[in-house]
Amino acid sequence: MIDNELERRLSGLKRAARSLTRLTPDRKNRILNLVADRLLKKKNEILQCNREDLARLDRQETGKDITAAFRDRLTLTSERIEHMAEAVRAVAKLPDPVGEVIETRTLANGLKTRRVRSPLGTILMIFESRPNVITEVFSLAFKSGNTIALRGGSDSRATAGYIYQLIDFILESELEAEPGTNLALPFIGIEDYDRALVGRLLQRKDLFDVCIPRGGSALIDRVMSESKMPVIKNDKGICHLYAHEKADLDMVVNIGINAKTQRPGVCNSIETLLVDRSIARVLLRKFVPALFAKGVEFYVCPESFKILTEIAKLDLQESRWILAVHPAQDTDFTKEYLDLKLNIKIVEAFELAVYHIARFGSDHSETIVTSDEPVARRFQLEVDSACVYWNASTRFTDGFELGLGGEIGISTQKLHVRGPVGLRELTSARWLIDGTGQVRA
Repeated sequence: MIDNELERRLSGLKRAARSLTRLTPDRKNRILNLVADRLLKKKNEILQCNREDLARLDRQETGKDITAAFRDRLTLTSERIEHMAEAVRAVAKLPDPVGEVIETRTLANGLKTRRVRSPLGTILMIFESRPNVITEVFSLAFKSGNTIALRGGSDSRATAGYIYQLIDFILESELEAEPGTNLALPFIGIEDYDRALVGRLLQRKDLFDVCIPRGGSALIDRVMSESKMPVIKNDKGICHLYAHEKADLDMVVNIGINAKTQRPGVCNSIETLLVDRSIARVLLRKFVPALFAKGVEFYVCPESFKILTEIAKLDLQESRWILAVHPAQDTDFTKEYLDLKLNIKIVEAFELAVYHIARFGSDHSETIVTSDEPVARRFQLEVDSACVYWNASTRFTDGFELGLGGEIGISTQKLHVRGPVGLRELTSARWLIDGTGQVRA
């Protein structure tokens, strides 16, 4: 059972969805900009709540094995809050997708048909302790005409609770109730952290049209197993950087540093470097020390281990990095480290690089570095991931970076969307048909 108050609020989401259809794009944008303004105005209060969450984490009150990546995802800074506000404003600046006409046609019998974008409906979002997700998800759902209930992890309860109140304050000030009813908000932040509640929510296809999980493998697997409603899956990111034999080696190093170390605890950071045998020795001599200087540890194939050991023996004065090089097991290539750890594997040729990605990857993001455009285009064609890059970091797999204003997550499935889930991806196409009395013979 869901307690009576939460049941009442969740039931109101369907009613709130009808109210959203009456909001003009200008009204939606005004509300989003007010939320952004309030984020900045209440920055100090948000940071204080975040410090409470981090202090509780450091006291290990959760009983979890806390990694540096987990702590980083939970942490807010002044700059990150400013980025949250910027992301909300970016969504406000985007065209409203609701009602966008995709296709028109006049049939022989005179019927006029239109395919138009329409909200998915009411979304259940289950995410782990990453409080910046809240405003990003709210802004995208609200602008695309969807109502949404968010249930986050307990580790961010103080920060999330304050941000929920901040959004509620703006919505209650700006929205009006349907005639004859109490105000139903299109956004609900659930602050009941009983783990059993998630299972009960996943059964409620009468309340929700779609579920979007965002978190680790255990959460994704649970949602996929228990949900009675369609799921947009944002799965783990086992991302690869492939250094082709015609790669610019300095470019490989620079992209590797960015894709692994800029923010290792996110799903679009790389977990494996694949390198053609013909350039392996010269590349590894550059690559490993450069990433070691950023704190990276390496799990490497036997051939890579042999080469790196030989290089270290020849250069004793500058070979401290060899202490961070470990033999890899096959299972290491299936890991999403979300940490300063990187696999390295030497491959004979292009085909084996593509095979490795198909075998061990998660269909998230891959990149090739090469000066050979035909090879790059073949890589983009044959590697069946949501985002496939040529000479660029996988860190760009991000709704904000790709011009979507933000994202609810990165979908690794093939239906209904792949890659960053932005405004348009939170709609589906339906048909509107105008007639003049036609009947079917």
